[in-house]
Amino acid sequence: MGITAAPERILRTAHDAQLPFRLHRSAACSSGAALSDAAAIEAWLAERGRVHTFDVRRIPFEALEGWSFAPDTGNLVHRTGRFFSVEGLAVTSSGGPLPQWHQPIINQPEIGILGILVKEFDGVLHFLMQAKMEPGNPRMLQLAPTVQATRSNYMRVHQGNAVRYLEYFAAPRRGRVVTDVLQSEHGWWFYRKRNRNMIVEADGEVELHDDFCWMTLGQINELMNQKNAVNMDARTVLSCLPPAASAPLGPGGFHDALAASRDPQAGAAVGTVELLSWFTEQRARLEFTAKQVPLAGLPGWRRTDEAIVREDGRHFQVVAVDVKASSREVSGWSQPLFEPNGLGIAAFVVKRIEGVLHVLAHAKIESGFLDTVELGPTVQCRPGNYDESEQPFLLDYVLGADPSRIRFDTIHSEEGGRFLNAEFRYLIVEADDSLPAHLPEEYTWVTAWQLGDLLLHGHYVSVQARSLVACLNAVR
Repeated sequence: MGITAAPERILRTAHDAQLPFRLHRSAACSSGAALSDAAAIEAWLAERGRVHTFDVRRIPFEALEGWSFAPDTGNLVHRTGRFFSVEGLAVTSSGGPLPQWHQPIINQPEIGILGILVKEFDGVLHFLMQAKMEPGNPRMLQLAPTVQATRSNYMRVHQGNAVRYLEYFAAPRRGRVVTDVLQSEHGWWFYRKRNRNMIVEADGEVELHDDFCWMTLGQINELMNQKNAVNMDARTVLSCLPPAASAPLGPGGFHDALAASRDPQAGAAVGTVELLSWFTEQRARLEFTAKQVPLAGLPGWRRTDEAIVREDGRHFQVVAVDVKASSREVSGWSQPLFEPNGLGIAAFVVKRIEGVLHVLAHAKIESGFLDTVELGPTVQCRPGNYDESEQPFLLDYVLGADPSRIRFDTIHSEEGGRFLNAEFRYLIVEADDSLPAHLPEEYTWVTAWQLGDLLLHGHYVSVQARSLVACLNAVR
């Protein structure tokens, strides 16, 4: 009688139970396989900056190479019909500060890839980070994902060099997927824009190019505390990792409350089913329309030779730049950029509830969101755009916080490929007894684990809130 072979196992473990512990080990390691500490990484970034040539200068619209204003709509478009266009948007809303408004917006319907390659060295996960130049960054060279490319770029519409390491992220890919989720971009300036946020663990050897370096999560978190060191695309990808497991340090401290907040068994002020119902209610109660309209004749805006500006000078303007960058797939190009007015504020107010740290999240409307509302920071604004009577909820509370309550405070720039000098001051502020007990209906308390669970899915957590999740994970 023959022996019957056991059937091949079909079912797999639903979650990688070891990943949070591997992430914790990497986050606790401040010395990497390639560079010893954060200072060495800074020196490496400086060295890459000296090797390459970068130059960005403002130009009039008529000097844009390959771009023009369409004669029928006035939209600013590229001759290939690819990359992106600048169009008009007409918005009406039953919620938020204004019932209606008009604005320019970036229409870039293609889905890009933001991907970080990871690999273990001596039992510690390392992340392959890129020293990447973006024309809009105040600090031109920053730490970026392994791959940061629009579809037009990685399909080589620009006829430039191929995107390095793309084979790990585009199917059929090499390696094991750790996380892969479509996330929104800046809803105020992009019309329904999404990027694929990916982390892939490499199998076998990985060829290392000069502008790339392996780093531990601990080293990246160190740099997260430095001004304009880690770019927005890296922050959003890192936020999509599950919260790293961490052990309490002592009774009742802030870090103990944060460790409990990452534990799904520790409890939450609002249950997950209740949280999802509240969020669905925030979306369902709104009457909201965002209609694409011609850029020409957009109410409240005017076009000069060098900028498209609001008549009152607030919020932002559209400008043009010429770029030289020897490290990019194409060494020179010109393009439009959106330039905001003033430094932004993006803040999480956090509070310990029965020993578990909670984040006060805001169900926030932005004109370009695919589904109207996403969970945003407690406070998100550029204060110079508001009169005293119009100040956003809790802005004074955050800006007036005693330094002893500020757990994170660093300036980071936003997406430098489309925005010029767009910076936010990212703050994490622990609440005191003066925080209002009764909050508006569009605010709720969530734990770090709940945010991480929502980040497994697209269109729940906004890009600024995702940056703050990455900052919360980097709190020292």
